[in-house]
Amino acid sequence: MTPDIRAKFSSYPLAAQKQLEEVRRLILAVAEENALGAVEESQKWGQVSYLVKGGSSIRIDWKPKDPDVIKVYFHCQTSLVETFREIYRQEFDYEGNRAIVLPLTAEVNGGPLKHCLQLALKYHSLKHLSLRGV
Repeated sequence: MTPDIRAKFSSYPLAAQKQLEEVRRLILAVAEENALGAVEESQKWGQVSYLVKGGSSIRIDWKPKDPDVIKVYFHCQTSLVETFREIYRQEFDYEGNRAIVLPLTAEVNGGPLKHCLQLALKYHSLKHLSLRGV
């Protein structure tokens, strides 16, 4: 983790930091398990962003106006969140066509979230498939 990303996470309340770090670990694990290559970790639009070659950006953030959740953002001009909503209707709350909303108390060690992250990180090889090949 770069110093600027560490500083960004450190600016959040402890519960949000922990949840964001768990999602970060999951993103890195998905990229490694799927041999997707190097993960570019940066800040975009004031949010921590993750991208691999052939994937779509994933951003994560916490906001004081929604203190009990973090959000996992996806590019709003993709059909990713629409796909997630179709296959995981009950598992998540969503924010429009751009984010999965995760309570600070939610388990993020795998399952549906891991699958959603995988679809985003492989997006350009799956985007032509119905429901991204699910």
